[in-house]
Amino acid sequence: MAMPSGGSGRRRRRPMAEINVTPMVDVMLVLLIIFMVTSPMMTSGVNVDLPKTDARPVNSDSKPITVSIKSDGTLYLGDNPVTADQLVAQLKAASNNDPSHRIFVRGDAHIDYGQVMQVMGQITEGGFTHVALLAQQPASSGH
Repeated sequence: MAMPSGGSGRRRRRPMAEINVTPMVDVMLVLLIIFMVTSPMMTSGVNVDLPKTDARPVNSDSKPITVSIKSDGTLYLGDNPVTADQLVAQLKAASNNDPSHRIFVRGDAHIDYGQVMQVMGQITEGGFTHVALLAQQPASSGH
């Protein structure tokens, strides 16, 4: 009987230590392409012929009230100067006692942030729930 060359006994083969990730990458790329193609179709929704109504949209008739704080700390309700003590009463009169009326607070860039927060706190303590800050939008530079 012939013995296998290379010595006596069997040689053990070690298992491969590296993981072949190429099939996984291929599957992921195929899934990515499928989702990229199908996602615009999923967001289109169902075509529904909505009924017509005469109802007004919510808050469409109410123009937001603007409270401005100048750099010297003076308060303005719209274009009219107002004191801090009169602010909530004037806001209630301007909004017809509607606590959900939108109020925008504009503060000068050079005043203390605490002053703006104090005015906003005063407005919310007066019962108003929709108070927001306004900021100057950056000018687009078309170089």
